[in-house]
Amino acid sequence: MAGGGTGEGAHREARRIGERVQTLRTGRGLTQRQLAEPKYTAAYVSTVEAGKARASETALRYFAGKLGTTYDQLATGVPAGLRAELREGLASASHLMAGRGSGEAEPLLTGLIERAGHHGVADLESQLRVALGHCLLRRGALAEGRAQFEQAQALVADEPLPRQVPAVRGLATAHQLEGDVRFACYLLEKTIDELNAQGLPDPEALLLLYATVITPYMDLGAHERASRAAVLALDLAPRVGDPVAVAGLHRSVARTLIAGGRYDDAETYLVKAQELYQRREIHSELAQCHWMRGYLHTQHGRLAEAEDELRTAREMLRTTGGSFYAAQVEVELADVRRRRGHDSDAEQLLNTLLEGFGPGHGAVHAAAAHRLLGLIHQERGENGAAEAHYMRAIPLQEEAQVTGDLADTSRLLGDLLHAQGRTGEAIAVYRRGLARLSRPGTVTLGPAPAPPPLHPMTTGPEPTTAPASAPER
Repeated sequence: MAGGGTGEGAHREARRIGERVQTLRTGRGLTQRQLAEPKYTAAYVSTVEAGKARASETALRYFAGKLGTTYDQLATGVPAGLRAELREGLASASHLMAGRGSGEAEPLLTGLIERAGHHGVADLESQLRVALGHCLLRRGALAEGRAQFEQAQALVADEPLPRQVPAVRGLATAHQLEGDVRFACYLLEKTIDELNAQGLPDPEALLLLYATVITPYMDLGAHERASRAAVLALDLAPRVGDPVAVAGLHRSVARTLIAGGRYDDAETYLVKAQELYQRREIHSELAQCHWMRGYLHTQHGRLAEAEDELRTAREMLRTTGGSFYAAQVEVELADVRRRRGHDSDAEQLLNTLLEGFGPGHGAVHAAAAHRLLGLIHQERGENGAAEAHYMRAIPLQEEAQVTGDLADTSRLLGDLLHAQGRTGEAIAVYRRGLARLSRPGTVTLGPAPAPPPLHPMTTGPEPTTAPASAPER
């Protein structure tokens, strides 16, 4: 490029630039004098083409104009129009992912990534890999998705931190879905603190991080932190110009409110998100709203309506390529079927789901399925089978460090053992669950992130005492 660099690296760069200038000049049938005049001399062009002198940015922009190309192509080798083509391709892939063409998005993104990598367009390659990572997560390819986010972050490691946020968010989501919920919190909190420490935080980047960290907080039982994250994100919302990002925040806030029984407030936020997704035909996110509405109906005891919403969410997720998320919805659907008296249907659904869930692949949801199967068998009086399922759920919850769920499953198993007169075993199980719940440091790897250095701004029915738990996701 036209500035910076010393030694052999600078010489190599000068030679590459010179070769590009010469190739384009000869391809257009120009002499060195014709390219140079009136601003430069033929001798200067000769020196640049030979790699003996490094052209200034001003000279490269002048040559680019006469050669009918761009400064970027001469300075970096990126063909004219490639960046625009990659951006258009990314927009097309995002449209496919939002609608019903997610299966077409993956090959499109893979081809664009190859082109971006070949020409060294690192920033756009990072964005493309983030999009591909989300595609892979949605269909359950968790390790492959995580690898895409890791590569995406590496590509922009030297860029300002806000540009790394999409990759960090994706990486945290991948770890959460794989069952490493605590590490997901750590990644998000660390990035939040680093952004805030810079003194001039990026509101959109912070909003995305706060909205994202709510889910792993809920899984860990860190209810107060989830509540605080929701409030801080709402303070940032008026400073964010992306309505889709704000809609995602509204959905996250609704989750905290549902969990605390504040259903009317939750409905307000959920309607805001759903209206925007419907207006923009973002079916993948609209499905998440139906999912949450199903949970909301379940808490109200409106089980028929809950089942309808969950079935709608499941089908929408399947048709938009979100098969892994659709399977998670089925855990909640199975619970609704059980509550409606269809325990055999629920059992069949859960056993099918467990074939695809387990350690490193939806461990939290595999544990939820085993816990639910334990309840089904216990309600039938099949205590041996119930005990076996509870015992399979507990290690998964310990591995993921979802302490609230672990305490609940340990209570269920302890009560079952106590009812059989196995008091010593019951006490050991109670201790196993409660010890992790009360042990210091089990929520995250450090203190809660500091709030951003912004003056508070109030938006809507602020969840100042945001609730403590969320739908199992």
